[in-house]
Amino acid sequence: MHQADFVIIGSGSAGSAMAYRLSEDGKHSVIVIEAGGSDFGPFIQMPAALAWPMSMKRYNWGYLSEPEPHLNNRRITAPRGKVLGGSSSINGLVYVRGHAEDFNRWEELGARGWSYADVLPYFKRMEHSHGGEDGWRGKDGPLHVRRGPFVNPLFHAFIEAGKEAGFELTDDYNGSKQEGFGLMEQTIHLGRRWSAANAYLRPALKRQNVQLVYGLAERIVIEDGRATGVEIVQGARTEIVKANREVIIAASSFNSPKLLMQSGIGPAQHLQEMGIEVKLDRPGVGANLQDHMEFYFQQVSKKPVSLYSWLPWFWQGVAGAQWLLSKSGLGASNQFEACAFLRSAPGLKQPDIQYHFLPVAISYDGKAAAKSHGFQAHVGFNLSQSRGSVTLRSPDPKDDPVIRFNYMSHAEDWEKFRHCVRLTREIFGQDAFAPYRGPEIQPGESVQSDEAIDAFLREHLESAYHPCGTCRMGDRDDPMAVVDPECRVIGIDGLRVADSSIFPHITYGNLNGPTIMTGEKAADHILGRQPLPRSNQEPWVNPRAAVSDR
Repeated sequence: MHQADFVIIGSGSAGSAMAYRLSEDGKHSVIVIEAGGSDFGPFIQMPAALAWPMSMKRYNWGYLSEPEPHLNNRRITAPRGKVLGGSSSINGLVYVRGHAEDFNRWEELGARGWSYADVLPYFKRMEHSHGGEDGWRGKDGPLHVRRGPFVNPLFHAFIEAGKEAGFELTDDYNGSKQEGFGLMEQTIHLGRRWSAANAYLRPALKRQNVQLVYGLAERIVIEDGRATGVEIVQGARTEIVKANREVIIAASSFNSPKLLMQSGIGPAQHLQEMGIEVKLDRPGVGANLQDHMEFYFQQVSKKPVSLYSWLPWFWQGVAGAQWLLSKSGLGASNQFEACAFLRSAPGLKQPDIQYHFLPVAISYDGKAAAKSHGFQAHVGFNLSQSRGSVTLRSPDPKDDPVIRFNYMSHAEDWEKFRHCVRLTREIFGQDAFAPYRGPEIQPGESVQSDEAIDAFLREHLESAYHPCGTCRMGDRDDPMAVVDPECRVIGIDGLRVADSSIFPHITYGNLNGPTIMTGEKAADHILGRQPLPRSNQEPWVNPRAAVSDR
């Protein structure tokens, strides 16, 4: 029988970080359970191939939402990594910490000890920043973070256009100043995807006290109110992995609440309907689902400078061969090298609109939007008040969970996304883009009125793949909280959850960075260590925030 002091379910962003930190001093044994397989091979390791693993059932749980009532009843893809490294092995390799206000909001919502001053030291501990702002970034952590080569002239045009439109520029949005146009950061090292598996899990597995076990976790074993192990399935065999000290769930915002519910922890009525014995009535399990949405704003480029020339199979093969031989060239970047973090209106304390800029007009599945050179921005309003849920489809652990995002259910979402369309037109209309700007591909120049924009959004909004919040962290006396500020499941001993599911509120920007930070900080709580000393650094605040959006 497998047994260890700590059993971690999930080898993703948080799980890998915890495996590394919990085993670091050699005093404790750790088992990591992973339902997926190996992350070996160019589809995952080559940064430019990022569209491939997300579309492969081998690496992705392949979930779909239920029909979304505000989006023409479309079922929205909801990928999660089913592979070593979890979603950090199939994501877009973008690194964003989030805004200081995000973590201050967490503390206001009951996650005491998770304010910006508390989490900044953990971001520094985990990072090995190449070119970040001195004093604000880590220099010797496991997670390598860098900027792209920034060669394509369209990247330069995007940042110059932001400046011409009167917006701020930032030298490091992960440093003191997030707001503005700047260079996007990537989790890429020596030309390879620097996933949580490469950064944390592989070094941890070299230690005698860490073991990786492949299998599907079906339920937590609970005896007399205490978690004592995990029941896993390997092929036709069922086995118990025993935890001498604690079980830690880090299985994603879909699978962490699903596993709790399958173990009898969740909303009592729902569990009874499923025929599952209720071990603990926690109505917050599976509630509070949040995500980011985005659309692509696409434009034809009059000059042949985009990546369109590289889309034919032959040239993709050339780029792939160059990467395989030297870990360099186009294959060594995710091509997201310029970005912007903007406020949608005066009076806001923090940015709420995010731009990823790409020097080609293409969709996530790798299909070109037009038979021509082009460029695009992925644009999203990032602080939606819409909330959804994750519930069980059946008591069978092999069945997909029921995912209802309830996207665009708040009136403000429509107002902000209309603004995103018009703001992007303003940015792409600046002089910096004049040499390149051809016709608008999408939404299209005829899409001007609120009604026309709403119709476009209903059909074209997509998930940015940032689900969180379904095992919310909060006060122990908060009936909707699932874990306390030390990540302990409220009401069950020896059981914690530590991944993006515990976020009380979605952070601004991509979630891989905050999820790894969660694993780093949770490890200190699990080991009973004093948290790292709080930071006294004050982030930049726009002096015009009260009167202007820029």
